[in-house]
Amino acid sequence: MKRIAIIGGGVTGVTTAYALLRRGHEVTLYEQQRYAAMDTSFANGGQLSASNAEVWNSWPTLWKGLKWMWHQDAPLLINPKPSWHKLSWLAEFAMAIGQYQRNTVDTVRLAIRARDILWAWAEQESIDFDLTKRGILHIYRTRSEFEQAERVSALLAQGGLTRQALTPGDIRVIEPNLKGDFYGGFFTGSDATGDIHKFTFGLAQAVERLGGHIRYGTRVNHLGADSHRAWVVGETFGAAPGHGQRDTFDRIVICAGVGSRKLAAQLGDRVNIYPVKGYSITVHLDDPDSQAAAPQVSLLDDATKIVSSRLGNGRLRVAGTAEFNGYNRDIRNNRILPLVKWVEACFPGVSTRHAEPWAGLRPMMPNMMPKVGPGQQPCVFYNTGHGHLGWTLSAATAEWVADQIEGRAISDIEISSQMVRPE
Repeated sequence: MKRIAIIGGGVTGVTTAYALLRRGHEVTLYEQQRYAAMDTSFANGGQLSASNAEVWNSWPTLWKGLKWMWHQDAPLLINPKPSWHKLSWLAEFAMAIGQYQRNTVDTVRLAIRARDILWAWAEQESIDFDLTKRGILHIYRTRSEFEQAERVSALLAQGGLTRQALTPGDIRVIEPNLKGDFYGGFFTGSDATGDIHKFTFGLAQAVERLGGHIRYGTRVNHLGADSHRAWVVGETFGAAPGHGQRDTFDRIVICAGVGSRKLAAQLGDRVNIYPVKGYSITVHLDDPDSQAAAPQVSLLDDATKIVSSRLGNGRLRVAGTAEFNGYNRDIRNNRILPLVKWVEACFPGVSTRHAEPWAGLRPMMPNMMPKVGPGQQPCVFYNTGHGHLGWTLSAATAEWVADQIEGRAISDIEISSQMVRPE
């Protein structure tokens, strides 16, 4: 049994804590918020989507980002103000374009493995998180979009995922409430949706039931490691500055989302995570007409880069956009408005009078692959940088990093070594 510290109480930190506790280790999790899953794991698009495993590294994506730089409502928005962090990240993003096919196949393999683990955990711990196993429908408005999706489907198939090609008539059968003209679509019946916050909060309660220690309201201002041990200085909110509590551990796992980059630097590692802001609205379906008119099947609209998920009978989560604007967390109306208009256009019978906006910072590595594995010091490990697929991949990467901490090799997931190599 090892004493292990985990930094970060989002979905990756909590799943890592749970995986290690199940193996008999003593776990202490540090989270600066008062509860689990209050930052990026609070209100994402709701999709557990192996079908969305395609990495973004391509020249068309890069050109779109440059072309849309001055359009404030663009699906992909890059703030033109330069910074070394942003420029270095974009340069490494471009360098990873040649790894697009391999990384996409690796990601879908990991996603398929992850959902089986996550569903098993939720069932074992009786976590109600509005899980719906109705699949995910990808819709395309033009022939060129559909043909590109066919090429992506071939890559996903290499990773073991089957998608069904659809005609416009098929789309109407699967989701009769959807309005609009579409060239075609793809349907992944094995994908699912749910509420990430409810899942993570419920699993955090299970962590505590199993004997894990969660230090809520504790900011980690300093940490370090040598070849034998790691130490963490946690400062509780309200305490006098400089009066943090120092504890030592056999291992430490960094799961701190966009905060991982600075923590890694203290440990002598370079983890080039950039915060990519995403927005969502939660449309409360307060009346019977809205409940009847809202979609039952989860959607991904390729043209607008918007996803939707039904969360129980009373909520519709709609999310999208990617904004490169540093650590800015402002919720901008010109980024929320396209989400509202999408609902009104695609599901005109749904009232958007009560639409709750939210924004979160996705922790993205330049090659779009999570950073899972050891750092320079033998007692330091990382499970971070999952980008827009944090919830989708989290259960598998939690088991993966637990295997590495115990010195085991993984035999049932064939994954590229670049996820675990030191930066």
